[in-house]
Amino acid sequence: MHFFLKLSLGLIRMRNLTLFITTAAFIILSTIIMYALEPDNFESLLNTFYFVMTTFTTVGYGDYSPVTMPAKIYSVFMFLIGIGLLGVVIGKIVDSFTLFRRMREEGRITYMEERHIVIIGWNKKAESAVKEILDSDQEIEVVIIDTLEKAPDLLMNNTRLHYVKGDPTSEEPYEKANLTKASAVIIFSDDTIQDPSLKDAKTLLVGITVSRLAPKVHTTAEVMTEKNISNFTHVEVDEFILAQETISRLAVRSALYKGVSQVYSQLISHQHGEDLYQLSKKPEWNTYGEAFQDLLAQGATLIADRNHLDINRRLNDPIPNDAVLYIICNRETYEKVKLSTAAR
Repeated sequence: MHFFLKLSLGLIRMRNLTLFITTAAFIILSTIIMYALEPDNFESLLNTFYFVMTTFTTVGYGDYSPVTMPAKIYSVFMFLIGIGLLGVVIGKIVDSFTLFRRMREEGRITYMEERHIVIIGWNKKAESAVKEILDSDQEIEVVIIDTLEKAPDLLMNNTRLHYVKGDPTSEEPYEKANLTKASAVIIFSDDTIQDPSLKDAKTLLVGITVSRLAPKVHTTAEVMTEKNISNFTHVEVDEFILAQETISRLAVRSALYKGVSQVYSQLISHQHGEDLYQLSKKPEWNTYGEAFQDLLAQGATLIADRNHLDINRRLNDPIPNDAVLYIICNRETYEKVKLSTAAR
């Protein structure tokens, strides 16, 4: 009994690679020995391998069994040693899955993919943003950076969501999030800070870190007070979302023009009717008017080039090659527009 206890402890302490190699070698060696002892009985190495594996796993169907005394003795030895080896291997595999899940939950796994979106700061706004991203694109993945002890259930239950724990003002979490290979970054203000100016100060510090590490990655930052945007002059932040001012202005528009909030909702959310999509200039479009009429015939409305909303007054103007066009339509129409323009 003492021998088997020492053997079990030795197997458990054995390094994973050494354990796997030892197990594989013992299976191969046992297959060769059993076949050499009873070649007529097992008929082939494949049948012998089958007998060895059923013996190791204690299944023992009985369709193959040793008939000579040496083979029976070795089978007993193989059973005693093999079941221990295989049991420890299976245990190591289960432990690896458990460890991986725990590391993923604690945000200690390095993200290796590309073209993902990095969201900095986890709160209700970030949760809504994640859901909107997942609904808008069926392939894109999202990496959340925050200081939470454990990833929220939403992140753990979706394979397209990943959590990286770390201080967003330091470099380490961005390395784990593969920031330089991301397609975009969204910085949400820290809701644990009450003072709006202090919120924006932290957002500025995070923005400086992001722009230093990945200046070419498109970055959007939530700013609480409009006057603080000037503090971001030397930071590579591409767009700002004014949280408080946006809500206030939307409330005013809703009061002045009844029902206008529903129009805003359709434009900014994938979940409400028509949506806003981005297109590049197509070779067959020379002027905005040509693009407008072509898109209109397909069920889409051209409304802007970048931040220029005066398309209806520039229909005769040529479209620059670097134009970034925005259209309003549903998802089906957008897919149809992409296919029709790609086929030309």
